[in-house]
Amino acid sequence: MEKFLHHVSEAFSTPITNPVLVFSLILTIILVSPILLRPIKVPGIIGFILFGVILGPHGLNWLTKMDKAALQGNGVDAIDLFSTIGLLYIMFIAGLELDMNEFKKTKNRSLVFGFLTFIIPISIGFPVCYYLLDYGLLSSILIASMFATHTLVSYPIVNSYGISKNEAVAITIGGTILTDTAVLIILAIITGASQGSLNQEFWVTLGVSFTVFLLIMFGVIPRIAKWFFQKIESEKTAHYIFVLAVVFFAAFLAEIAGLEPIIGAFVAGLALNKLIPHSSALMNRIEFIGNAIFIPFFLISVGMIVDVSVLTKGPTALIITATLTVVAVAGKYLAATVTKLLFKYSNNQRNLIFGLSNAHAAATLAIIMVGYDREIIDENVLNGTIVLILITCIIASVVTENASRKIVIEGHQDDFDEEPVPEDEEHILIPLANMANMKPILDFATLIKSEKSLYPLSILSVVPDNEQAERNMAHARENLDSMAKYASGSETEVDLLTTIDYNIASGIGRTSKELFANCVILGWPSATSFIDKLVGEKAESILNRTDANLFMCKFDKPFLSNKSITLFVPPLAESEMGFDFWMEKMIKLAQELSIPLNFVSDARTESAIRIALEQSKASVPTHFNNYEDWDNVYGLATFSNADSLLVFVTSRYGEVSYRDSFDGLAKRLGRYFKNQNLILIFSSRRAYKYIDDYEDVQTAPIFRKLSREIGNMFNKNK
Repeated sequence: MEKFLHHVSEAFSTPITNPVLVFSLILTIILVSPILLRPIKVPGIIGFILFGVILGPHGLNWLTKMDKAALQGNGVDAIDLFSTIGLLYIMFIAGLELDMNEFKKTKNRSLVFGFLTFIIPISIGFPVCYYLLDYGLLSSILIASMFATHTLVSYPIVNSYGISKNEAVAITIGGTILTDTAVLIILAIITGASQGSLNQEFWVTLGVSFTVFLLIMFGVIPRIAKWFFQKIESEKTAHYIFVLAVVFFAAFLAEIAGLEPIIGAFVAGLALNKLIPHSSALMNRIEFIGNAIFIPFFLISVGMIVDVSVLTKGPTALIITATLTVVAVAGKYLAATVTKLLFKYSNNQRNLIFGLSNAHAAATLAIIMVGYDREIIDENVLNGTIVLILITCIIASVVTENASRKIVIEGHQDDFDEEPVPEDEEHILIPLANMANMKPILDFATLIKSEKSLYPLSILSVVPDNEQAERNMAHARENLDSMAKYASGSETEVDLLTTIDYNIASGIGRTSKELFANCVILGWPSATSFIDKLVGEKAESILNRTDANLFMCKFDKPFLSNKSITLFVPPLAESEMGFDFWMEKMIKLAQELSIPLNFVSDARTESAIRIALEQSKASVPTHFNNYEDWDNVYGLATFSNADSLLVFVTSRYGEVSYRDSFDGLAKRLGRYFKNQNLILIFSSRRAYKYIDDYEDVQTAPIFRKLSREIGNMFNKNK
């Protein structure tokens, strides 16, 4: 008993050294911190730092890092290792989440704002640090460059108010790319200068190594990544391990090149940006593991370094803290004001830019930590930066929310909110068919699904009503469960449905109406039997029984293999009910895959498409090709290429844009474009009653085909 008590007292003696207990304590902090601080609206990034301060060596001393002498014979300190991973992870996600299409759309204004939000804080910060606070040259430049960085902490507020397409938001996002990149370059120069003189050899070495580093990261890594994602498509775990390997290889490569590892991680995010869609399962895994483990570890380790007692030892620490905070806020406010005057923005837009760019968090912390580890800055600046992060995050949240509310009141929210089908009422139905093709179809549905939709993806399995119905129901349930498991990888909410009906088309049509689904996503029609051809094929029967937008999909290759989306839009397609719906979905797909949209249409339809694109304020690159001979479908092949995802827009029989030349289009496309990704879109229509709604045998298709052939015979005789 005495031995047991001794063992327990030793395990709980401070600082705690038992690795299992240390890890348990840190996980408890990660779990409890958001729960405790959410009611008082303290940002999560501050909560982890505060717990690090309280439990660290300058607080209760429960947690501590091993000193260098102890580490020499015992490997690596676990806290230090995890915090280093977290630091790299922050910069990697910062590069990965940037919207490059949005930047390209407003690049000129983004360049101007990026320059202003970089140069103004530095111009104010450097003289203040050098002359007023009496820091050295390198220290003053590093602290001043820290003022120039910003993190889009308050962006979720903008998104929730539906003004994410506002130009003020777009240029702020673009400015983030520029200012953070410029600051990281300055950091590379400062850290290099701190180790030696800034002579000619330094600049030549830095220039050559930086160029080689960029060539590898943007020339070699994306090609390897694209090949890997395509060839190892089924191994989703391998994708995540590969991404991690790229991040740490890039960090190591940057270190070899004489740069900071965080620069390598940031560049790795930019290099993989186009290859990882924001709504994909891989992106979900990256964010989930980072936000759950690595990033909190880093933030807690930052808190462990902070010594609050320094603030009580004299006025110097308080003066430095107050000065840093005032300069940081003033620099960003002036940059937003000058931007407003140059581009004639409203006061609310100015406040929106200021609110989004004022928060100093991830990049700021990363830069300051590098400076502190290199002994370029002291603990007064480190402590002051922690306070600065807290204050600027609070100011950013309050200002952004007020500005967003006023912009919405003015009526400048995104035009998507005024569409005939509100995004929150979007309901997508996916009938389960060939299991081998269902995973890419589910991925496609996840990419195009509106984030505002209140409904999960509905996955339906229709079981024929026969003597084997009970056994087939059990098998269908197994298939549905496997799809639900797959969907959970991207945190996609799904609703599993099973129904018994006399035929599959009838079951799909009935369920679509019961759910008020406005989109049905099917696999590509398979080869049909003689009976199917005689009484009406399954795909055509489903078309007749549904009124919603219907997408037929054939995904033979990974989406990564597509370099563009080519849409063939027939005359009068803009007059159909579903025009706005499928336009929105194709724009979202292009944004997720970071590829351009190529439209093939006649002049009148092109004009309608341009108006729709302008109203959507889409940041996707678009190209247009004119085609007038729509009775000759095979002529469209001249606009296709092997690297493009081909989308053919059509309509149901009897609708205004319907053409006889599109009859049997799915079979013809399947034969002509083998091993190529295809989507066939049927626009929604107003609900009518069709013969298929009343009869078991779909006789309408055969009569329609016969009548058309008889009509063609008379026309030929004429």
